[in-house]
Amino acid sequence: MPTKRKRAPLAEYRRKRDFTKTAEPAGKARRARTKKLRFVIQKHAASHLHFDFRLELDGLMKSWAVPKGPSYDPSVRRLAMQVEDHPIEYNTFEGTIPTGQYGGGTVMLWDKGTYEPEGGGDEDALRRGYAKGDLKIVLHGKRLRGGWVLVRMRRGEDSGRAQWLLIKHRDAFARADYDVVADVATSVTTGRTMEEIASRARRVWRSNR
Repeated sequence: MPTKRKRAPLAEYRRKRDFTKTAEPAGKARRARTKKLRFVIQKHAASHLHFDFRLELDGLMKSWAVPKGPSYDPSVRRLAMQVEDHPIEYNTFEGTIPTGQYGGGTVMLWDKGTYEPEGGGDEDALRRGYAKGDLKIVLHGKRLRGGWVLVRMRRGEDSGRAQWLLIKHRDAFARADYDVVADVATSVTTGRTMEEIASRARRVWRSNR
């Protein structure tokens, strides 16, 4: 039986974008790093408002689209649709993707920080959890902190369409009475609202800027 050909890193990400029309970073896969791994959450007003949850792993950003955003309530399970891996360079973007381009709309850098396996260990522990579909992590962000888990519910036809759940673990940071998505509506880096970001035309991704 022929073996399935493994896709090149970022192949799906690049396939969806025309880099002659958008100045999003083409990026490249990087070697595993020895320092702390990073995570970012970008609030994204595309065709539907959602939150892009990204975890650094193996030199890429593993990415999920979370329609309702994260919740500090451990009883709440947020759907997280896995999307294509993104390059590390995507971590600092805040601005507007031109209308007509893939993901066109306003992007806010909503949270950022570092993360680690919840049970200790190194990047191998994260790889095992990711492969198993039971990825337990501790976030050290500006807005999200403590233990969380990503649980895979259904595999997709390819790695970019799996359905997961994002759930807060019961710890000192858990709060059933706090809606962080409703309470925090500004950029973690610039303090701007989505409307203020959208009004900055100079931050639109264009290849000829």
